[in-house]
Amino acid sequence: MNSRKKAPGRQAQGRLQAQKGGSSHRHGFHLGGDQAEAIRRALVALVLWLYSALTVQAADRPNFLVILGEAQGWTSSSVQMDDTLPASRSELARTPHLEKLAAEGMRFADFYAASPRCTPTRAALFTGRSPAALHMTFVGEGRKGGKGAGGGQGTGGESTFSETGSKLLPPDSSVELPESETTIAEVLKRAGYATAHFGKWHVGRSHPSKYGFDESDGPTNNGGPEDVENPNPKEAFGMTDRGIDFMTRQVRAGKSFYLQISHYAGRGALGARPETYASVRQRAKNDRDVRQVGSAAVTEDMDATIGMLLAKLDELGIANRTYVIYTSDHGAQGRNANGPLKNGKGTVWEGGIRVPLMVRGPGIKAGACSHTEATTVDLFPTIAALARVTETLPKDLEGGSLGAVLAGAPNATVKRPREELVVHFPHYDKDETGPASAILLGNLKLIHVYEANILLLFDLSKDLAEEHDLAGSMVTQAAALDKRLTDYLTTVKAQMPVPNPSYDPSKAPPFQERRGGRPRVQFPSPAPL
Repeated sequence: MNSRKKAPGRQAQGRLQAQKGGSSHRHGFHLGGDQAEAIRRALVALVLWLYSALTVQAADRPNFLVILGEAQGWTSSSVQMDDTLPASRSELARTPHLEKLAAEGMRFADFYAASPRCTPTRAALFTGRSPAALHMTFVGEGRKGGKGAGGGQGTGGESTFSETGSKLLPPDSSVELPESETTIAEVLKRAGYATAHFGKWHVGRSHPSKYGFDESDGPTNNGGPEDVENPNPKEAFGMTDRGIDFMTRQVRAGKSFYLQISHYAGRGALGARPETYASVRQRAKNDRDVRQVGSAAVTEDMDATIGMLLAKLDELGIANRTYVIYTSDHGAQGRNANGPLKNGKGTVWEGGIRVPLMVRGPGIKAGACSHTEATTVDLFPTIAALARVTETLPKDLEGGSLGAVLAGAPNATVKRPREELVVHFPHYDKDETGPASAILLGNLKLIHVYEANILLLFDLSKDLAEEHDLAGSMVTQAAALDKRLTDYLTTVKAQMPVPNPSYDPSKAPPFQERRGGRPRVQFPSPAPL
């Protein structure tokens, strides 16, 4: 190989001369050494100024503290969630810190979880997309039971699915959030935010870092980092301590942050601190209270951790520029666990999907109560808007920003791709009606029960307990809502239950009634399809 370099041509010689500080007669200008140095210094100053401006802009953006309760129903706390309904609060649990949050911010009386189960709702919170669109409509039941026919439908726990006794086969639901999905953490990280998630992950085995989180406890499940039967109360306070440490470090670094604290479940004495459990047990007045002591004690411990977080925001001097968002993944478990609402976790009745939402932060009127219908998928675009994110959000985002509501129009309409809210739950779980979907529009709510192939219609403004089915008397409205529901499920290519070829009516599993629960659901003159 000839290693000699070719002599530079005429144009190259001119460039070399210019680089050495020589003149270029062709362009008609000459830069002396002092002029070149002045320009260099000016460019460096411009770059430093731009960097400083971007850094200040990032630091001036609001912080976000998102607290996700586990099975914290509409009436699980002592906060009255509906300003017109005294029964919309717990008579047993005492949650002074949630009361403080509500008093200093806005409550949403008509907020709905994306699903009556935890994994689907968590995925919806991260992505702003519905469980139906994500094909994440159920949970992995872990040690509770195996995988039944129909794929992702677990057979353990309190599920009513039977391989031969169930009329339908539920779909094979994914329990892994695709890494291809855009999350709110990724969007905020690209905008300069520090991001962290501590607590229950439960959307698959991929590490949270693959979804935009700088720090986390890893891909935890129901058992927490140590995979134990009762991660609380240790983890309730442990994740809070880690969150406080994260916030402190970001404030010192002058960086805005997004922090999500996701609590674990707990219903018994072992899920709460002994002193908390004893205090709640002493206040129990009747048999119903006694059955709720465990879950109420867990709620009170969670409230204590919220108090720790709020106090730290005050101590760091950032409470006035931090949005605190509290909500839950689904309703409390049990037929009578959600006050005036019907049923609970694992059902599309109000008790399973109507949950608390409280937001405190800059520009939000203290003590406000909104009656605007909202849902989990609205939180992604809301946070992005409050953070003044400039990047274009995903086209398949299903939620709408609650910014106008929070800014002082508590009953403003939320602009979404579709005005109705849909909760698609094509699985056998904790409801004897079996797989079902619900659609809400205005005051009306329609439930499509797939096994019985019937429609149920309720006017929630007059019948919050869902006791009076109107499908037989409001046939046109029921049909119209059912068409909207079908159109939506078709558009997002939702997975549906299908006939079970092995179905044997004689082998239908009995639905286990809970002591003191409401009677089994009856269908008075249902509207057949």
